[in-house]
Amino acid sequence: MAVQKEDKARVRLKVAEADKREVGRGIARINERHIKEIGVSYGDIVQISGRRSTAAIVGSAFPSDMHLDIVRIDGIVRHNAGTTLGDHVEVAKAKWTEAKKVVLMPVQKGIRIYASPESLQASFLNRPVCQGDIVSTSTYTPPSQSYNSNLMFEEFFRDFFSSPSFGLGEVKLAIASTVPAGVVKITEVTEIQLLPEATEVVKDEVPEVTYEDLGGIRDAIVKIREMIELPLKYPELFQRLGIDPPRGVLILGPPGTGKTLLAKAVANESDAYFTSINGPEIMSKYYGESEQHLRDVFKEAENNTPAIIFIDELDSIATKRAEVTGEVERRVVAQLLSLMDGLKTRKNVIVIGATNRPEAIDNALRRPGRFDREIELRVPDKTGRKEIFQIHTRSMPLTPDVDLDEMSDRTYGFVGADIAALCKEAAMNVLRRVLPNIDMTDKALPREIFERLRVTRHDFEEALKIIQPSALREIMIEVPNVTWEDIGGLSQVKMLLREAVEWPLRYADSFRRVGVEAPKGVLLYGPPGTGKTLLAKAIANESQANFITAKGSDLLSKWYGESEKHISEVFKKARQVAPAIVFLDELDALAPVRGSAAGEPRVTERIVNQLLSELDGLEELRGVIVIGATNRPDIIDPALLRPGRFDEIILVPVPDRGAKREIFKVHMKRMPVAEDVILNELVDRSDNYTGADIASVCKKAGRLALREDLNAVVVRRKHFMEALKMTEPSVTEEMIRYYQNIGGELKRKGTREIERSMYI
Repeated sequence: MAVQKEDKARVRLKVAEADKREVGRGIARINERHIKEIGVSYGDIVQISGRRSTAAIVGSAFPSDMHLDIVRIDGIVRHNAGTTLGDHVEVAKAKWTEAKKVVLMPVQKGIRIYASPESLQASFLNRPVCQGDIVSTSTYTPPSQSYNSNLMFEEFFRDFFSSPSFGLGEVKLAIASTVPAGVVKITEVTEIQLLPEATEVVKDEVPEVTYEDLGGIRDAIVKIREMIELPLKYPELFQRLGIDPPRGVLILGPPGTGKTLLAKAVANESDAYFTSINGPEIMSKYYGESEQHLRDVFKEAENNTPAIIFIDELDSIATKRAEVTGEVERRVVAQLLSLMDGLKTRKNVIVIGATNRPEAIDNALRRPGRFDREIELRVPDKTGRKEIFQIHTRSMPLTPDVDLDEMSDRTYGFVGADIAALCKEAAMNVLRRVLPNIDMTDKALPREIFERLRVTRHDFEEALKIIQPSALREIMIEVPNVTWEDIGGLSQVKMLLREAVEWPLRYADSFRRVGVEAPKGVLLYGPPGTGKTLLAKAIANESQANFITAKGSDLLSKWYGESEKHISEVFKKARQVAPAIVFLDELDALAPVRGSAAGEPRVTERIVNQLLSELDGLEELRGVIVIGATNRPDIIDPALLRPGRFDEIILVPVPDRGAKREIFKVHMKRMPVAEDVILNELVDRSDNYTGADIASVCKKAGRLALREDLNAVVVRRKHFMEALKMTEPSVTEEMIRYYQNIGGELKRKGTREIERSMYI
C-alpha cells in the first residue's frame, strides 16, 4: 500500500476560478515557485484548507499566473474546502493513503442513481477524496486541449482521463465514507460502492451553478462581483469610506444570455442567503396581499443576512405605472420602491433584477439608491460561444472530428441557451441512432451500447438545421455560405468591400490605432443581375459577421408608426449581435426621395427619417455596417448618400471579358462539360451579359442536354450555343453608360434631389 508522509511546508494563496474545461476534475493549478516551496511536483496531491480541508491534484499554472499568489480551483473544490473566490486558503503537501473502499451517494435525498462500479472506477481513477467531499463525474479531454506545459503532468492526466465514464455524463456525488479515513487516492484496487439513495442530507448545499458554468460574460462577472460580493463579504470597507454599498443591480440582456444563471452563481459564490421573487406568486386578488408578499420576502432576507433577493422578469411586476390600468400593479411598484429605498435602512441585503425589456420598467426604479448599477449581457461573440460550447460539452463523449472552434464560428447570433439546446439536440441524435439496438426488456443496458454513445460532427450538423438563434428570431437572419470564390470577376469591387466592411469588423484595433472611423454604410448600385446581393452575402461570410436582411415586406406596415418601429428593432438587434451587417436590398423601395410620394400617410418618408437617425443619430452605431443595394440609385433620398451615412458608393458593373470568363468557370465547376466547349467562344458571344445572364445560359444548356437525352453525362457546345440564342442580355449600351455617368452625381454632398435622368 502506497503511503505519503506529511510535509509541514504551507503557502497561503488567494482562490481564483478554474478553467471551464477542468470543472469536476479536482485540479489545483499553482505556479512553480509555490510548488517548490511546499515540496511537491506535478500530479502530486495537495491539501487545501479553508473552513474545512479537501485534497486536489497539482497542475501547472497558466502562463499569465506565473507571478501571482493564487490557486485556481473549480466550484466543487471550493465547496469542499469551504471557501469562495477571493478568499485565502492554505495549501500544503497532503498525507494520503491508497483507498481500499470508497462509498458514494447522491448529494440529495429523493434522487436515485445507478452506475456500474467499472464506470465509477474509470471516472474517479487517481482522484484524491475525503469523507464529506462532493465529486463530479467527467469524460476524457484530449491532451491537445490541455494547457499544461509540463510533459509528465500531461502524461499523468492522459492516464487519469483515459477511460470515459460510460453512461454517467456529469453527475455530482457525495463521499459517504472511505476506508481508511482521511485523504485517500482511488486506484485500480479500490472497491467503489454507490448507494442508490442518499442516507443523510449533505450539510452544506451543493452549488448548482458556479462562475465556471457561465461562458461568454466574463466582463459582466467581474462587474457583478465588485458590486455584490464585496459589499456582502466586507461591508466594513464601505463603512470606512463613508459610503453606502449598492442596494440593487439590474441585469439586462436578450433572452437566453444567462441573466438568471448569473444571479444564481453570485449567490452560490458569495455564500449568501438567496431568495427569489416570481411575479405570479406575488400577485393576489385580495387587497393588500400582493404588497404583503413583497414585505415578507424582504423581511426573510433581513433575518438571514447577508442575503440576495432575486427578481426574475422584473418587467412583469414593475411595469411603468403611467401605462398600466390595474390598481394592483401600481401598488406593487410603489411597495417595491419603498422597500428598496424607504425609511428603514436594510444592511447586507442586495436586490438583483433581471429583464430583457428594460424600457417597460418603471423609471423610478432605475435611479441610484434603488437599482444602482445596470449590467448588460450581450449576445456572445466567437470567443464567448467557444467558452459556452466547452461548458456544455465537457461531459459529452465527442469524436475527434468535432471542432469547437468551427462550431463557434458557425453559430452566429446564438446565445447560451441556443448553444445548450444545440448540444442537447446533437446528443439526442446519438440516442436516435442507437435506439433500434436497445432491447426494452433488458433491465440493464449492455456496456457495448454505452461505448457507441459518441457525439460526432454529423450530429452537430443535423442539430444546426433545427436550432435557430433566438437573439434574431424576430427578424430574418441568414448565415451566408457564399465565398469570394463563388463570385466571378469584380476584383476591384471585392477589394473596396474588404476595405470598407471586412477590415473595420475584423481589425477594429487597427482602425483605432490610426484614428480612422469605420464606414457606417456602403451602397452597391448597378444594373440588375450583376451580383449585388451575392457580394453582400460573401462579405458577411468573409467578415465572420451576423447577416441581417431587412426586406420591404417585413418593414412596411399599414399602421402608423409600425414601419419605423420595425426599422428600430432591426438596428437594435444588430447592435446586440455585433459585429453585424444589415443588408437593405432594393433600397430605392424603402428610401425614395422625400416629397415624391403621393397621398397620406407618407410611410416611406418616415422610414427615411428613421434610417437617417439610426445611421447618424445620437445613438452610436458600433460594430454594425449597413449595406444597401439598388438598381435605381437616382430615386434614393440624397440625404442618405452623404458621408457619415453611406460613406462608400460602389458601382457593380457589367462584367468585362475577364470577369465573364471567371463567371463561366464558377457555373461550370460542377457541370460535366464536353471537350468541344470553348470558353473563349462563349465569352465572345456574350456581349453585355450580366452574371445572372451567364448563370441562366449554363442552366439552360444543362436542361437542353437533358431534353435531348435524360441519360446524358456531358453538356456539349451545341447546347451552349442554343442557350445563348435563347437568352437575351439584360442590359443595353445606353444603360451601361447611364450607370457609369451617374456615379459622380451620387457622390456629391448636398440635400437637393437628384434629377432623374432616365427610367429603367
